[in-house]
Amino acid sequence: MGCGKSSVGRRLSELLCCSFMDLDDVLVEREGKNIPEIFATEGETAFRHMELKALEHIINIDGIVLALGGGTVMTEECADLVKEKTLCIYLKASVETLLERLDGKAAGRPMLADADLRTRIETLMEKRSSTYEKTAHITIDTDGKSIEAVASDIISILAER
Repeated sequence: MGCGKSSVGRRLSELLCCSFMDLDDVLVEREGKNIPEIFATEGETAFRHMELKALEHIINIDGIVLALGGGTVMTEECADLVKEKTLCIYLKASVETLLERLDGKAAGRPMLADADLRTRIETLMEKRSSTYEKTAHITIDTDGKSIEAVASDIISILAER
Protein backbone atom coordinates (compact mmCIF):
# COMPACT_ATOMS: atom_id res chain seq x y z
CA MET A 1 0.00 0.00 0.00
CA GLY A 2 1.36 3.37 -0.97
CA CYS A 3 4.17 2.17 -3.23
CA GLY A 4 2.33 3.32 -6.37
CA LYS A 5 1.06 0.04 -7.85
CA SER A 6 -2.16 1.47 -9.26
CA SER A 7 -0.79 4.88 -10.28
CA VAL A 8 2.35 3.48 -11.89
CA GLY A 9 0.37 0.63 -13.43
CA ARG A 10 -2.04 3.04 -15.10
CA ARG A 11 0.81 5.15 -16.47
CA LEU A 12 2.75 2.10 -17.60
CA SER A 13 -0.29 0.77 -19.47
CA GLU A 14 -0.56 4.12 -21.28
CA LEU A 15 3.11 4.02 -22.26
CA LEU A 16 2.80 0.41 -23.44
CA CYS A 17 -0.54 1.07 -25.19
CA CYS A 18 -2.28 -1.75 -23.37
CA SER A 19 -5.07 -2.23 -20.87
CA PHE A 20 -4.77 -1.72 -17.12
CA MET A 21 -6.52 -3.79 -14.47
CA ASP A 22 -6.42 -3.43 -10.71
CA LEU A 23 -7.12 -6.71 -8.92
CA ASP A 24 -8.91 -4.87 -6.10
CA ASP A 25 -11.27 -3.25 -8.63
CA VAL A 26 -11.94 -6.62 -10.27
CA LEU A 27 -12.68 -8.11 -6.86
CA VAL A 28 -15.04 -5.27 -5.89
CA GLU A 29 -16.91 -5.65 -9.18
CA ARG A 30 -17.19 -9.44 -8.79
CA GLU A 31 -18.35 -9.28 -5.17
CA GLY A 32 -20.51 -6.15 -5.30
CA LYS A 33 -18.88 -4.81 -2.11
CA ASN A 34 -15.89 -2.58 -1.45
CA ILE A 35 -12.76 -3.97 0.21
CA PRO A 36 -13.50 -2.64 3.72
CA GLU A 37 -17.02 -4.13 3.52
CA ILE A 38 -15.64 -7.51 2.51
CA PHE A 39 -13.12 -7.46 5.37
CA ALA A 40 -15.82 -6.36 7.85
CA THR A 41 -18.49 -8.86 6.81
CA GLU A 42 -16.47 -11.81 5.54
CA GLY A 43 -13.06 -11.47 7.22
CA GLU A 44 -9.54 -11.57 5.78
CA THR A 45 -9.49 -15.32 5.10
CA ALA A 46 -12.59 -15.11 2.91
CA PHE A 47 -11.22 -11.97 1.24
CA ARG A 48 -7.98 -13.79 0.34
CA HIS A 49 -9.97 -16.67 -1.14
CA MET A 50 -12.04 -14.23 -3.23
CA GLU A 51 -8.82 -12.52 -4.28
CA LEU A 52 -7.36 -15.84 -5.46
CA LYS A 53 -10.50 -16.60 -7.48
CA ALA A 54 -10.41 -13.14 -9.10
CA LEU A 55 -6.71 -13.57 -9.90
CA GLU A 56 -7.32 -17.00 -11.43
CA HIS A 57 -10.03 -15.42 -13.57
CA ILE A 58 -7.79 -12.70 -15.06
CA ILE A 59 -4.23 -14.03 -14.85
CA ASN A 60 -4.22 -15.40 -18.41
CA ILE A 61 -5.36 -12.20 -20.10
CA ASP A 62 -2.58 -11.18 -22.45
CA GLY A 63 -1.39 -7.62 -22.95
CA ILE A 64 -2.44 -6.07 -19.65
CA VAL A 65 -0.73 -4.31 -16.81
CA LEU A 66 -2.15 -5.72 -13.59
CA ALA A 67 -1.85 -4.06 -10.19
CA LEU A 68 -2.15 -6.47 -7.28
CA GLY A 69 -3.26 -5.74 -3.76
CA GLY A 70 -0.46 -5.41 -1.21
CA GLY A 71 -1.26 -8.77 0.39
CA THR A 72 -2.10 -10.75 -2.73
CA VAL A 73 1.16 -12.66 -3.00
CA MET A 74 1.04 -13.55 0.69
CA THR A 75 -1.37 -16.31 -0.36
CA GLU A 76 0.91 -19.05 -1.67
CA GLU A 77 -1.37 -19.96 -4.56
CA CYS A 78 -1.47 -16.32 -5.68
CA ALA A 79 2.31 -15.98 -5.39
CA ASP A 80 2.78 -19.13 -7.48
CA LEU A 81 0.39 -17.88 -10.19
CA VAL A 82 2.05 -14.48 -10.30
CA LYS A 83 5.58 -15.93 -10.41
CA GLU A 84 4.71 -18.45 -13.14
CA LYS A 85 2.38 -16.46 -15.37
CA THR A 86 3.47 -12.82 -15.18
CA LEU A 87 6.46 -10.55 -15.25
CA CYS A 88 6.11 -9.39 -11.66
CA ILE A 89 7.56 -6.02 -10.69
CA TYR A 90 7.97 -5.20 -7.01
CA LEU A 91 7.68 -1.46 -6.41
CA LYS A 92 9.78 -1.18 -3.28
CA ALA A 93 9.41 1.77 -0.94
CA SER A 94 10.94 2.52 2.44
CA VAL A 95 8.84 2.79 5.58
CA GLU A 96 9.46 6.56 5.53
CA THR A 97 8.17 6.86 1.97
CA LEU A 98 5.12 4.75 2.75
CA LEU A 99 4.40 6.81 5.86
CA GLU A 100 4.59 9.99 3.84
CA ARG A 101 2.31 8.64 1.11
CA LEU A 102 -0.24 7.01 3.43
CA ASP A 103 -0.44 9.69 6.13
CA GLY A 104 -4.11 10.65 6.45
CA LYS A 105 -5.13 7.96 3.95
CA ALA A 106 -5.34 4.87 6.16
CA ALA A 107 -9.14 5.07 6.37
CA GLY A 108 -10.65 2.52 4.04
CA ARG A 109 -7.54 0.35 4.16
CA PRO A 110 -8.39 -2.60 6.39
CA MET A 111 -4.79 -3.73 6.80
CA LEU A 112 -3.88 -0.33 8.29
CA ALA A 113 -6.83 -0.04 10.65
CA ASP A 114 -6.60 -0.06 14.43
CA ALA A 115 -2.88 0.59 14.83
CA ASP A 116 -0.24 3.27 14.79
CA LEU A 117 0.51 3.80 11.10
CA ARG A 118 4.30 3.50 11.42
CA THR A 119 4.05 0.35 13.53
CA ARG A 120 1.57 -1.24 11.14
CA ILE A 121 3.66 -0.44 8.05
CA GLU A 122 6.82 -1.77 9.72
CA THR A 123 5.02 -4.96 10.77
CA LEU A 124 3.56 -5.53 7.31
CA MET A 125 6.87 -4.87 5.58
CA GLU A 126 8.71 -7.19 7.94
CA LYS A 127 6.18 -9.92 7.21
CA ARG A 128 5.86 -9.32 3.46
CA SER A 129 9.14 -8.06 2.01
CA SER A 130 10.87 -11.44 1.63
CA THR A 131 7.81 -12.85 -0.18
CA TYR A 132 7.67 -9.78 -2.43
CA GLU A 133 11.35 -10.25 -3.30
CA LYS A 134 10.94 -13.99 -3.97
CA THR A 135 7.90 -13.48 -6.17
CA ALA A 136 9.19 -10.52 -8.19
CA HIS A 137 11.19 -10.84 -11.37
CA ILE A 138 12.19 -7.16 -11.15
CA THR A 139 12.48 -4.81 -8.17
CA ILE A 140 12.22 -1.04 -8.58
CA ASP A 141 13.02 1.37 -5.75
CA THR A 142 10.32 4.07 -5.74
CA ASP A 143 11.75 6.29 -2.99
CA GLY A 144 11.94 9.90 -4.14
CA LYS A 145 10.60 9.08 -7.60
CA SER A 146 7.50 10.33 -9.37
CA ILE A 147 4.98 8.05 -11.03
CA GLU A 148 6.42 9.07 -14.39
CA ALA A 149 9.99 8.28 -13.30
CA VAL A 150 9.06 4.83 -12.00
CA ALA A 151 7.11 4.03 -15.18
CA SER A 152 10.08 5.21 -17.25
CA ASP A 153 12.44 3.00 -15.21
CA ILE A 154 10.21 0.03 -15.96
CA ILE A 155 10.06 0.84 -19.67
CA SER A 156 13.87 1.03 -19.75
CA ILE A 157 14.22 -2.33 -18.04
CA LEU A 158 11.67 -3.92 -20.35
CA ALA A 159 13.53 -2.54 -23.39
CA GLU A 160 16.71 -4.27 -22.19
CA ARG A 161 14.99 -7.68 -21.87
